[in-house]
Amino acid sequence: MKSFTVSDKENGMRLNRYLMKHVPKLGGGEMYKSLRLKKIKLNGKKCEASSRLASGDVVDIYLQDSYFEKEDYALDFMKASKKLTVVYEDSNIAVIYKPAGILVHADKSEYNDTLINRYLRHLYDAGEYRPEDPFTPQLCNRLDRGTSGLVVIARNSEALTEADAIIKERYVSKYYLCITVAKPPKDGIYDAFLRKNEKLNKVEITDAPLHGSKDIHTGIRTVNNKSGLWLVEIDLITGRPHQIRAHLSSLGAPILGDEKYGNVFLNKKYDIRRQALCSYKLVFSDDLSKFKKLDYLRGKTIEFDDIWFVEKYFGSEK
Repeated sequence: MKSFTVSDKENGMRLNRYLMKHVPKLGGGEMYKSLRLKKIKLNGKKCEASSRLASGDVVDIYLQDSYFEKEDYALDFMKASKKLTVVYEDSNIAVIYKPAGILVHADKSEYNDTLINRYLRHLYDAGEYRPEDPFTPQLCNRLDRGTSGLVVIARNSEALTEADAIIKERYVSKYYLCITVAKPPKDGIYDAFLRKNEKLNKVEITDAPLHGSKDIHTGIRTVNNKSGLWLVEIDLITGRPHQIRAHLSSLGAPILGDEKYGNVFLNKKYDIRRQALCSYKLVFSDDLSKFKKLDYLRGKTIEFDDIWFVEKYFGSEK
């Protein structure tokens, strides 16, 4: 058994993120199993992965010593590329541009060169982060590997708690640009239902609810059209898996380059192998008064304008 005491800098951190930092050998599946079997306790009591920690809390972990042995991977983030586009950064949060093809965090196909590791390397090189620090910067939102755009990273525990809430409670609007290969419907907000097929890793869109489906709301506005292509701005009101791609496809306007929901023939015609979809703008609410740490972001717009597919297919006509 090993005990950890939560530091002041870790105040407000979710237990699962705390465990990922202090016991990196403990995978997600093992973590949830250990919590269920009471092999992990918070202040001597059963707890959940979503439990919020307070400074001074004690986390007891009843696992073999091998889980706590230190290995050389503490600096694995230094193997990540130095290529990084920081769109916005302060002492609490950073907004990073993720190119298409880069993972936001590690999976079985890539461990080292991820967006979060590139940012950790950026901070390490600047002398602003060390692996032994009580808090490791964390992702607040995620994008699919094939989607480019803005990702928010929290730099301390309090900022993580508030940024998570700001995103979950929709105190920030997320706008995307994409290119469709057919005329989209008229400007407006479109409602539907989405159900995920885990086996196929695809979703289906329906007009009426089905068992296991969730409601979706997508704002659509046509910006430009040229040579059979349409430049479209999306207001992502709900953020379900594959929502933009699948919803536009169901409305008869699939995204250029989308291999899963798109038009295979037109993708080949335009010789494009990645989807023309980018999360390009974040607009924070004018009222963030309930958030003490991040209230200064009220009314702020963070935008990335160097979007490869806009320049390629529309030039300066955006």
